[in-house]
Amino acid sequence: MLEISYPGALLAGLGAFFTPCILPMVPFYLSYMAGISMSELRGNDRIPPGAQRRLVTSALFFALGVTTIFGLLGLGATALGQGFAQWKQPLSYVAAAIIFVFGLHFLHLVRIPFLLREARMQSKMDPSTILGAYVMGLAFGFGWTACVGPILAAILMIASMKETLGQGAGLLIVFGLGMTSPFVLAAMFARPFLKFIERHRHIMPWVEKAMGVLMIVFAILIATGSMNVISNWMIETFPALSGLG
Repeated sequence: MLEISYPGALLAGLGAFFTPCILPMVPFYLSYMAGISMSELRGNDRIPPGAQRRLVTSALFFALGVTTIFGLLGLGATALGQGFAQWKQPLSYVAAAIIFVFGLHFLHLVRIPFLLREARMQSKMDPSTILGAYVMGLAFGFGWTACVGPILAAILMIASMKETLGQGAGLLIVFGLGMTSPFVLAAMFARPFLKFIERHRHIMPWVEKAMGVLMIVFAILIATGSMNVISNWMIETFPALSGLG
């Protein structure tokens, strides 16, 4: 049966994309990968067909690079969790406590200094090429921002409780798809997307707070062993989700 963790990972990925740490960077990534200036990207003239094709192709391979890293992290987290399977119950309480604190971090009730740092890998490769965009995605996948770090850490903790390596990797791949799919859509519809950002920039802090509340709820569900209640509710409400299991 489908577990709440998979649609939850997808929603977490989508939420990470729309946080104040990721969304404002997207126009600059689009400009960089298309090989055109921000003024050209925002202008009224039609984006040159060559630049548009280059932008969409680069975005796809960038997304693939990010998701590759997340999948590998999922494999590692599950392998580590299997090594400590005999302590699964106590570790679930530890994971719930850490996720709860991360939720408080999103709500700005607690600020965790190391989550405010950002790690980047620099690449001299041309991001407008397929290989360059993929390497750029790998570099971004290794980066820990104030927004992605806590969410990704929470998903990794859930992956560590999975029974198979495939389940753990799948969970992180779903998270990666949730975070990068809007990026690909932004590349396909760059002009409308930029206008959307300008109109809704003021709601981004509220998205961050909403993610904090969801993480706290998620932590409580883990600690109380109530995940199946939400899983059953989602399947009853959205029957199509049962096909994902």
